[in-house]
Amino acid sequence: MAGEIPIAYRNSSSSPDWLNKGDNAWQMTSATFVGMQSMPGLVILYGSIVKKKWAINSAFMALYAFAAVWICWVIWAYNMSFGDRLLPFWGKASPALGQSFLVAQSELTATTLRYHNGSLEAAMLHPFYPAATMVYFQCMFATITIIILAGSLLGRMNIKAWMAFVPLWITFSYTICAFSLWGGGAGLLWLGWTGFNGGDPYSANIFDSSVAVLNTHICASTSLLVWTLLDVFFFGKPSVIGAVQGMITGLVCITPGGGLVQGWAAIVMGMLSGSIPWYTMMVLHKKWSFMQKIDDTLGVFHTHAVAGFLGGTTTGLFAEPVLCNLFLSIPDSRGAFYGGDGASQFGRQIAGALFIIAWNIIITSIICVLVSLVLPLRISDEQLLIGDDAVHGEEAYAIWAGELNDITHHDERRHSGIAVGVTQNI
Repeated sequence: MAGEIPIAYRNSSSSPDWLNKGDNAWQMTSATFVGMQSMPGLVILYGSIVKKKWAINSAFMALYAFAAVWICWVIWAYNMSFGDRLLPFWGKASPALGQSFLVAQSELTATTLRYHNGSLEAAMLHPFYPAATMVYFQCMFATITIIILAGSLLGRMNIKAWMAFVPLWITFSYTICAFSLWGGGAGLLWLGWTGFNGGDPYSANIFDSSVAVLNTHICASTSLLVWTLLDVFFFGKPSVIGAVQGMITGLVCITPGGGLVQGWAAIVMGMLSGSIPWYTMMVLHKKWSFMQKIDDTLGVFHTHAVAGFLGGTTTGLFAEPVLCNLFLSIPDSRGAFYGGDGASQFGRQIAGALFIIAWNIIITSIICVLVSLVLPLRISDEQLLIGDDAVHGEEAYAIWAGELNDITHHDERRHSGIAVGVTQNI
């Protein structure tokens, strides 16, 4: 009818019955918080924490990954992660682009669980917002995962090999992990993690979202303080980069159980995440010859692998029964600390973590071998010596440093230094 108001602008009675505008708004806000960690968060952090000669390359690795994952995600990877089952640990590849899919109610088919006899154990989750919102939220997880991985490769990996590696890793590693488990800029990371954990319950309720946000800050603060105190006690001075590492390990550790544990447990998890990764990075890494062979630019193994394993296992210990029943569809879920069936849950947490570790080691190694058949994985010695100017024909901060030169000409006389590392302090 001419002059009729479009459906999107009518009152709430015209909206679908399943739509909760509050949930939808919070989920999109949470997704944006998570996205801020990647772009501009980690783009800025990587570009500022490394030496000047690697600032452009490091920032570009993050920027490229953010864009590449988006395209992979909407064309095939979202449904491989959260769509219909193809294999026990993998979903069917299909686009998430059509309006009929995107404006319909979101559903997570992999959350349907059945007993061995085929009877229903847990029904499928249907969040109260459209699929487009879920695609956006989960894409932000995928982007930051691969960008975090980039932190271990800054100033090391050939940029062309990285461009090939990103879509392959998202397709064959991330999607399987997501399907099987879930069915200086640093401040942006902290704020962004509010979206990680606050958005995980898939609704803006007064229970899990609120508890998750609170626990996120409790654990991160505790971890930062513990890491800093250890630096002061053993090295005589606090380290700003060390404090950032402690913040990150706390955020990583609390992520699996943000809405499932009590505040005191968040403090305990923060104490563990501020001390155990500190030990593996500052002590074990320097003493164990095997660890010294690992070329990990920003210590991602310690801040994310070690802290992530801690988070998964301690969630299996401290998951509180009442909070579990508010969030999880499986009845009587609890951590081992609360007795009952908690011990088996703790075992499942460890098994899940070990599966992810094993799968990523195998698949990442295969992808690297395949890419190396076409492109060199590692930056050449000449590029290592020169940095951004050799890789991109550009230099960071050239205007402000009075070093601006004709970008079509590389003056090799300016590159007489010896490469001794990538970051300023690490």
